[in-house]
Amino acid sequence: MRRSLALLAGGLLVGALAAPASAADGDQDFTIKDSRITESSGLAASRQHPGIYWTHNDSDDGAFLYAIDSATGQTVATVTMTGVGTPRDIEAISIGPNNQIYVGDIGDNDGVTWDHVWIYQLTEPKVLKNRTIRATQYVVKYSDGSRDAESLVVHPKTGRVYIIDKQEDGGHLYAGPARLSSSGTNVFRPVAAVDMWATDAAFSPDGRQLAVRGYFGGVSYAWNGGKLKRQGQLDVPLQQQGESVTYSRDGSKIMYGSEGAQSGVEAEDAPSYGKSGDSDSASGNGSSASGSGEGGGSEGNVRNGAIAVGVLFIAYLGLKRLRRRPSS
Repeated sequence: MRRSLALLAGGLLVGALAAPASAADGDQDFTIKDSRITESSGLAASRQHPGIYWTHNDSDDGAFLYAIDSATGQTVATVTMTGVGTPRDIEAISIGPNNQIYVGDIGDNDGVTWDHVWIYQLTEPKVLKNRTIRATQYVVKYSDGSRDAESLVVHPKTGRVYIIDKQEDGGHLYAGPARLSSSGTNVFRPVAAVDMWATDAAFSPDGRQLAVRGYFGGVSYAWNGGKLKRQGQLDVPLQQQGESVTYSRDGSKIMYGSEGAQSGVEAEDAPSYGKSGDSDSASGNGSSASGSGEGGGSEGNVRNGAIAVGVLFIAYLGLKRLRRRPSS
């Protein structure tokens, strides 16, 4: 009986310690191991495939997207986009409603010379395997002239597409039309200032927060109907070349990626700011920075801590009783 108690306690302890490390859910650090991926410039968590992250190389790679299993770091599917011509500088990827993948061929860092850039849209495959998918190509222009940009986000509720331009002294959030058109030019207009030299951005899964990262830092904004309200700084890890960001599938973590061979993706707890600011209309309200939010408040931490202490105590008693047994 005592041995059974000790074994039970040990099993509970192992289970309690292993529970947070849910690599299958894609909320842990991982390394991209595909030797073809040397300039991972965008990152997006799959909604329908837990633990899968989509990424792509920067320029000069072609129209390829890679599905990475965060549990292993290996590529489980390569998608070749057709119908998009030759990409110039793919910098961002985002997943919108109905599992629609949006790819931003929006980089223009060689003198800001392009009079237009492109966005590609395709449906995320239900089965992950190597395949070719025809994408829809959209022509994009900015209302105030050419821009260099590395951040493209799609609101998870409305599907509206936004771009943040990349400027050292801070840029702007540009809103596209309510629905993109494949037959004409889509004009993006500035709607809010962004005080970050942005290399990528991401919406929280509920659309209430916008995370914007740079090389050495990041800012969290309440979406506030597109009238951004700064909430605080993000805990951006120090990386060789911080390029990409996405929320994990459940929104509990923010995942930060970098460029380079065997590049790492690091997970940090997503900040919690309450539940307002989720409207995608101009009348949205601001968000409070004092709210506990969902899934990460102090109450949950205390409860988890109490469970862990209890398990440790049971394990201690079981092992202590086991040592007291006389040898046979």
